Amino acid sequence: MAAQPSPEEVRKIFEPFYNAGMNIWEGFSEKIQVRYFPKNTPIKAYHSVEKFLNIITEGSAGLFIWNGKKDVCINLLYENNFVSDYLSFLNQQPTGIQTEALEDCTLWSVSYPDLNELYARNETGLRIGKAISEILYMRKQQEQINLLTLSPEERYLNLIKQRPEIFQRTPLKVIASYLGLTAESLSRVRKRVTAR
Repeated sequence: MAAQPSPEEVRKIFEPFYNAGMNIWEGFSEKIQVRYFPKNTPIKAYHSVEKFLNIITEGSAGLFIWNGKKDVCINLLYENNFVSDYLSFLNQQPTGIQTEALEDCTLWSVSYPDLNELYARNETGLRIGKAISEILYMRKQQEQINLLTLSPEERYLNLIKQRPEIFQRTPLKVIASYLGLTAESLSRVRKRVTAR
C-alpha cells in the first residue's frame, strides 16, 4: 500500500491548478485516501454514485458510457489529471458513466464530505474547488468542440501531440472509441498519417 502523501507532494501535484500556502496542502494531505486499482477494474461502476474526487498519480483511466451495444469511451486520462464522474460527484446521484483503470492505477482520492469540509475551512479551499471545477469544465468543453469540428485525422493528430505515448499505453479499440471511430477507421487514419 502506498504511503500517505506529504503536504509537499500534494503541493507539487495541485500547484499547476492552484498556487496556495503550505497550510492548505497540509489540510488536503490529511484528507487524501491513496487507492489502488488493478488494470481493467472499475473505479466507479455504472449507475452508482461517485463518492470521490480523484487525481491519477500513476497509470491511466477511461470514462465509459454504454450505448446499448457497447462501451463508448468519453474520456482518457493519465498521470496528474483528475478522473471522476464529476456530474455524479457534484450532485451525489448515480449516472450511467463507468470509470475504469486502463492500467494499474494509483489515485489520490478525497471523499465528497471531506472535500466540502476543506472548502468550508477557509476561502482558499473554496477557490481551489472553483479552480478544479473550471479546469474540468474547460477540458470537457474543448473535447466536445473538437469532436464536433475536427476531422478524425485532426483529432488523432491532436491526441498524438498531447499524449505521444498513448499508443504504447492504451488499447487501440479504446482510443478509437474515444475519437469517435471504429478500430478499422483508426487504422486507416494512422496509415494515412504515417505515409506522409
